Amino acid sequence: MLSLVELSTDELNLLKLMADFFADKPKITAGLESYTSAHYALVSTCSEHFRVSEESARQFLEALREKVNACQYFQIEVSNSNQKLRLLSKSEINMLRVMIDYFSEEPKIVARGSQFSNIEELADAYHWFFGLRDRVDGNLIARETTTELIEKLMNSVSIQMETLASVVKTPNPYQAALRQLDIAAEKLSLDPAIHELLRHPMRIFVVNIPVLMDNGNTRVFTGIRVQYNDALGPTKGGIRYHPDVTVDEVTALATWMTWKTAVVGLPLGGGKGGVRCNPKEMSVEELERLTRSYTRAMSKFIGPYTDIPAPDVYTDSRTMAWIMDEYSQVVGYNAFGVVTGKPINVGGSLGRTEATSLGLMYTVMKAAEHLGIELKNTKVAVQGYGNVGYHSARLLHELGCKIIAVSDSKGGIYSSDGLEPEKILEHKEETGSVVDYPGSKTISNEQLLTLQCDILVPAALENQITKANASSIKAKIVAEGANGPVTPDADETLFKNSVFVIPDILANAGGVTVSYFEQVQNQMNYYWTEKEVREKLKTIMDKAFDSVVAISEKHNINMRTASYMLAVKRVADAMMARKGKPAIPLPQP
Repeated sequence: MLSLVELSTDELNLLKLMADFFADKPKITAGLESYTSAHYALVSTCSEHFRVSEESARQFLEALREKVNACQYFQIEVSNSNQKLRLLSKSEINMLRVMIDYFSEEPKIVARGSQFSNIEELADAYHWFFGLRDRVDGNLIARETTTELIEKLMNSVSIQMETLASVVKTPNPYQAALRQLDIAAEKLSLDPAIHELLRHPMRIFVVNIPVLMDNGNTRVFTGIRVQYNDALGPTKGGIRYHPDVTVDEVTALATWMTWKTAVVGLPLGGGKGGVRCNPKEMSVEELERLTRSYTRAMSKFIGPYTDIPAPDVYTDSRTMAWIMDEYSQVVGYNAFGVVTGKPINVGGSLGRTEATSLGLMYTVMKAAEHLGIELKNTKVAVQGYGNVGYHSARLLHELGCKIIAVSDSKGGIYSSDGLEPEKILEHKEETGSVVDYPGSKTISNEQLLTLQCDILVPAALENQITKANASSIKAKIVAEGANGPVTPDADETLFKNSVFVIPDILANAGGVTVSYFEQVQNQMNYYWTEKEVREKLKTIMDKAFDSVVAISEKHNINMRTASYMLAVKRVADAMMARKGKPAIPLPQP
């Protein structure tokens, strides 16, 4: 699987030094002939010029050699260039390997003891090792390749590589997902065999996706699809396009989808997909070709009755339309139900855009009723002003709540008199941020979390409320619009401080619920009004909330553990029922 790696500043400096040794007019280095070896020349110059130890310079060189040897694609951001990232050719990557080998302490390509002092001799080593057939033309090609590579390296600002070396996220999200499962399994006294089965995904697909790029080159991307568990029904989950996608991340997300669909009682299992790419650096045409190729590669394993994808990070309704169209061409009929989150005119559902926030609003209403809080004029702070954050602020404002603070990645704003969500969105679209909204005070994301408020909606990133700041949370209700904004350690602190947390697998389950509605409407070929969608969503969210509260109160546990107990039990019961074993009852609301 290809991994996207950006070279460190030290590694970039080292490459520039190598190029400088062979430049017509070196800016930093002296000629190689003044040193006893190329390796010593590089290490000592790096140490002297960048004020690092010679041992550190050697470590930088070794790390760089390992990365470049595993490199499949190499992109350079060059200063004073209209093209943001320039892709090196295979010949340039090979020449780079020769250059790094030349400066290595134990060279494998270049004969040890060689004393090159110009581009021609370096090019000759490239020609010899990679075996260009015609010596005259081969030397010419090698010299041109070397010259172009050195120029790019000398003017580089940053360098990204896609390598065969694996990337492991820290902390590992899959380990976190398993920890949550283990806690619920212990509370339930779950059958050990069922517990062990639930700790592993049902199946994982990894595919290589060749894509013709706009520049005429062909690149191969890695695609993943995890189908975690289908005991309750077809697997369901989004597809994300991101340069840092890993198998563990997608598996963790598929695990959480399994519990999310179960906790709200949907007849669905959990799945998730991803493609390792950087969509910000790709054209619409390249993204469409990538999407259609991914769909064909997965066409035998997805479908309306087996596994139904949906939008996720950097994918949207247009992406889903491409998947639906390509899959329909494969199977020979219009398979609208193969994905959800589609445009309305090709089988999408009304109410899908704001569904996650609408479900969150319904759970907040239930929580306020449960705690005896009057929602009118309650103070609300919303961290994150993307789709979920904005619609949550807007919907709660429509209920009569006072939105006193919102934020995005650039910062936050506060006003004790209240803010107008729709006007803030207009300001953000004009300026690129909620910051500097007229009549507001600028605050940080960290300050927003600890404001004196009644309802806090973390709708941005994971791990925002931790053990370090949990004791400073003053909100009475925390409704998780994002996935994983509260860490397990913080959960215990909030529970002890009587902060009522509506966990993510319940609070933001409105999105997958309306996705299920879309799937049902596709199969019926009959579509509901937005009013009908809202009513059906409220019924499901209210019932799920009551079920979780009943478990929480019976066992005196926080809402997250109660949610997992309910979800895990429903999946385990389905697995046992299919094998003819009885289920153990839980308290009914």
